[in-house]
Amino acid sequence: MSQVQALASTVNLVRRYFPAGRPNLSPWQDDPQTRQWIEPESLDLSFHFPGWSSRLQCSSLLMQLQFSQSSLDQEAPRLLGVLIRGMTYEGERWRLLTVGDWLPQGSHLPKPAHSAELQQICRDLFKLFTSEVPLNELP
Repeated sequence: MSQVQALASTVNLVRRYFPAGRPNLSPWQDDPQTRQWIEPESLDLSFHFPGWSSRLQCSSLLMQLQFSQSSLDQEAPRLLGVLIRGMTYEGERWRLLTVGDWLPQGSHLPKPAHSAELQQICRDLFKLFTSEVPLNELP
C-alpha cells in the first residue's frame, strides 16, 4: 500500500464517522524549521470542522499515524500507534492515544458516544494497516 493509498484510506475512514470534517493532507508549515522535525515513519493529517463541533469539543482533529520503520516499503505497512488531538485556535483540548486505556484525556473531552467513535476509528485503522489489533484493544 503506497503512502497515497494509506492517506486516502485514512481520510475515507474518518469521514465515515465525521462527514463534516474537511481533510488537510499537509497540516504543517513548509519551512526549514518544521522540515527538520519530519518523521518519515509517520503520517500526519487533520480534519477541520465548519465552526465548532460540540460533539467533539474542538474545531479540528489532528491525527498522527506511527508506522514501523521496517514495514514502510512493504505492501501493507505495520501501524504501531495512533494519536488523535482535538484542537482549537487556543491549542489542544484533548488527546487520545492507542496506548493504555485508549481514553481521551484533556481539559474539554468529547462526549462519550463520540469518544467511542474515535476509538473505533483507531481499531479500524489497525485493521486496515495490520493483520491484528494490539493486545491492549478495548473490549
